[in-house]
Amino acid sequence: MTRVFADEAAAFMDEHVLPAEAVLAEQVAATPDDWSTRPVVRALQEAARERGLWNLFLPPGPHGYGGGLSTLRYAPVAELTGRSPRLAPTAMNCAAPDTGNMELLAHFGTPEQQERWLEPLLDARIRSAFCMTEPGTASSDASQIGTRVHRDGDEWVVNGRKWFATGAMNPECELLVVMGKTDPNGPRHRQQSMVLVPRGTPGVTVVRPLTVLGYDDRDHGGHAEIRFDDVRVPAANLLGGAGDGFAIAQARLGPGRVHHCMRALGMAERALDLVRARANERIAFGTTLARQGVVREWAADARVEVEALRLLVLKTAWHMDTEGNRAAMTGIQAIKVAVPRAVQRILDRSIQLFGAAGLTDDHPLAAMFAAARALRLADGPDEVHVAALGKAELRLPSSTMEGVVQ
Repeated sequence: MTRVFADEAAAFMDEHVLPAEAVLAEQVAATPDDWSTRPVVRALQEAARERGLWNLFLPPGPHGYGGGLSTLRYAPVAELTGRSPRLAPTAMNCAAPDTGNMELLAHFGTPEQQERWLEPLLDARIRSAFCMTEPGTASSDASQIGTRVHRDGDEWVVNGRKWFATGAMNPECELLVVMGKTDPNGPRHRQQSMVLVPRGTPGVTVVRPLTVLGYDDRDHGGHAEIRFDDVRVPAANLLGGAGDGFAIAQARLGPGRVHHCMRALGMAERALDLVRARANERIAFGTTLARQGVVREWAADARVEVEALRLLVLKTAWHMDTEGNRAAMTGIQAIKVAVPRAVQRILDRSIQLFGAAGLTDDHPLAAMFAAARALRLADGPDEVHVAALGKAELRLPSSTMEGVVQ
């Protein structure tokens, strides 16, 4: 089954997605103030549906949603979509942050929450954002989250500031999944809860869009700073139970890190395709770049790293499928550290080989480099994962890492 989906996804990429990249660039340039989903993306989504390449990230489960692939079977498809990170994941309705939010709603949502939010997300009729990171705190330590959520009768009241809420600039974003403290004096892993906040709720203010190394990512909804001022939502909008926020975040981030890592390896493979063509046609010092020893060394190192890391990610995905996310945590931490670092290095050398052209948007290398660099902060910075992985390796007492988002 995996081979069939991978073959279908590869054909879809070659026949539809890669040729559409120039179209997306034209449509974004023609409407520079528009944050909505562009027409070319809608056309690709219809093509993906027809091919059965839809919601493949969500495995079948007892919750009644899904029907896609297991984590291991989805991994090769995710890698293929990484070759065109701006188009392919969204075209297949497999793009973050919607994927993680759909997983949360599928596993922790009530039937009413699933009907209102999950079903339209699965159908790509709406978008969503995940609001965890804050400008005033080190959000890798969930115990420091400043956003407060308190109960007032039949409502939850939210106050705080979030940023890098990916997708929230898109006018089709109708749901904000907000993590805040409901019990500041409780046990460190039971202080936080998650609430579902409709984007149009009074008191929700989208302050500004943010950039990532100069890219505003408006083609997929950007990254917003959001202020919540006495935002009131019904008590039924609590996701899971009060105090479950930390555990729910862990459940969300596990599969997402595998998806991110496989897409990152897809970016590396796309970069190597471009390097291969460039190195064999570009002449410097009387011969092609492909005949230069340093370039051959770069290519060899890149191939070894990609092949080794792909196997590590696939092993981690298999571990998650067979024994669960918690049992696979050390593998998840390892890939989250190793893959973005390696891919960033491969993209950096690819830009170097392209020279000045590598710094421009004439090629996707600069944008992919920005994405790879950001990935070393997204879903927990390198240092947190290294510390947690080292603790597990040395079997230190668990008290040394309390409160850390792993």
